[in-house]
Amino acid sequence: MNVLILHDRIEDGASVDVADALTQAEVFERCLAADGHGCSRMGVDLDLRAVGARVQEAGLVVNLVESLAGRGSLIHLVPALVESIGTPMTGCPAHAIATTSNKLAAKRVLSAEGVPTPDWVEQHGRVPVKDRWIIKSVWEHASIGLGPDSVVDAGAVDLAKSLVARAPTLGGHAFAERFIEGREFNLALLETGDGVRLLPPAEILFVEFPPDQPRIVDFAAKWDEASHAYHHTPRRFEFPSDDAPLLIELESWARRCWDAFGLRGYARVDFRVDERGRPWVLEVNTNPCLSPDAGFMAAAARGGVSESDVIAHIVRAAR
Repeated sequence: MNVLILHDRIEDGASVDVADALTQAEVFERCLAADGHGCSRMGVDLDLRAVGARVQEAGLVVNLVESLAGRGSLIHLVPALVESIGTPMTGCPAHAIATTSNKLAAKRVLSAEGVPTPDWVEQHGRVPVKDRWIIKSVWEHASIGLGPDSVVDAGAVDLAKSLVARAPTLGGHAFAERFIEGREFNLALLETGDGVRLLPPAEILFVEFPPDQPRIVDFAAKWDEASHAYHHTPRRFEFPSDDAPLLIELESWARRCWDAFGLRGYARVDFRVDERGRPWVLEVNTNPCLSPDAGFMAAAARGGVSESDVIAHIVRAAR
């Protein structure tokens, strides 16, 4: 099979989160080559005509595209193009990618479906005067623009002005989400021949964080190897027995998210659990990182699913 791997066009000096797409492409190449398939890569940009020509020649498209021309708001265009041509494609369909990548649209769907998600405030919307909030990008992922100063107290700052001021560093569109003090979990989902499989849940620990440092997985925690957060946010897969009801509840909500958005192939759902033990869905990630050291592959390994088996399941779901 002729496999075309699509990813963001990588320019010289690209940030580490963008360049990580090449690592994921290598995972697919390695696993597919072992099964005798031929692979080629293409870094995509706004020239969709050129992308379409390559897609028409392929027997399968691996979609690793996170943005076009550095804009996360265009993430859905490439999978929509592939679908219009009819070539099988890995991962979620274009409509699911578009809806989940716009965090405001995703939260509206979650709310309508009865899935718990923290309250939010949009730019130019009604602004609260109390509680803690975290300012996020509407479109960008990989914790772009997130740092310790992203968590603010509405009683101490002008939240409306903060949203406008921070928007340029957050892809141009910002919103505020009620900050949930507590624990953070990731649940990875993988489509198999027997249906959707929940991989072992992972909790992100915040180890030796200073009292004034918010317990969040910000950009530094994910990508900056020189930062304190990078080395003090390990994940764990082992839990005490009294966490069993919580983990069952998280799995139930993750499946609800899969169905609500019409997901396919693989995905990840991110949660916070407040101090009263109530879970809240933060995001539904339709294109989670598949690098060997990332959370999805770690959860798969914990569940006894090898890297090659993960790729095989994703390819079978696409075909």
